[in-house]
Amino acid sequence: MSRPPQNDPNSIPSDVSSKKSLYVHGYTAGENDRLNDQASTLSELFHHDTRFPEGSRVLEAGCGVGAQTVLLAEANPGTQFFSIDLSAESVEEARQRVDSAGLTNVTFQQADIFAPPFEKNSFDHLFVCFVLEHLPQPVEALASLIGFLKPGGSITMIEGDHGSTFFHPESEAAHQAISSLVELQALSGGDANIGRKLYPILTQAGFESVSVSPRFVYVDDSRPNLVDGFTRKTFAAMIEGVREKVLQNRLLEAEIFDQGVADLYRAAEGGGVFCYTFFKAWGFKPTP
Repeated sequence: MSRPPQNDPNSIPSDVSSKKSLYVHGYTAGENDRLNDQASTLSELFHHDTRFPEGSRVLEAGCGVGAQTVLLAEANPGTQFFSIDLSAESVEEARQRVDSAGLTNVTFQQADIFAPPFEKNSFDHLFVCFVLEHLPQPVEALASLIGFLKPGGSITMIEGDHGSTFFHPESEAAHQAISSLVELQALSGGDANIGRKLYPILTQAGFESVSVSPRFVYVDDSRPNLVDGFTRKTFAAMIEGVREKVLQNRLLEAEIFDQGVADLYRAAEGGGVFCYTFFKAWGFKPTP
């Protein structure tokens, strides 16, 4: 399908070449709610093994609205987190969220992850979650961040992979709706299927002893919290949220997209099943 005129506010620029891509989901109250629903619903899956030694300094690159920050800071009260994000609005939202939780071990700052305002070799650990999928140059981003780690310091990463999605009842329209988001993100310079690539990306960026752990989400009627928190409020809501941009960029016909979204919500009803895989990875900065 042909592209719309580039002066359309919902179209994706054809010359995305900078280090930073467009955040295709947008900075809205609804998107903030979706991120927080995802974080709270999947906290055990993501973070049961995210622990840092007492007294550690952790750089959280791309903290967004602080959905993951709160979980990390609560689980690691003896760790000092330095959380940065390019969006001033997101940083302020994150700060308010941390303050509301009564946490005092997080310092926020608006900053570009390609140029953090810190001294090199000054952090014990890096934490990067749902950031690389939005970057045209993920390897370069990590190659930059590794310079802020002390020798032997670690990185913890989490990313999704939309290509891992399957569900019941089966729906071709739903698959097409998901693919339209994948294509939209690619047009913006990102990669919605980046989860499967974490091992080579980390090794290319200079990390060693890299390991990857798939985190599989399986949802059926026996898991009502996941039905509501993940299938309905996280994944289906994410696809539904890019409707206007998908249509404006002529990536899919409205009828097919709407049917696909309806079928994804159907997977959250009686007898529905939904499956998705996230990937969590670790690596270490080489020692001299």
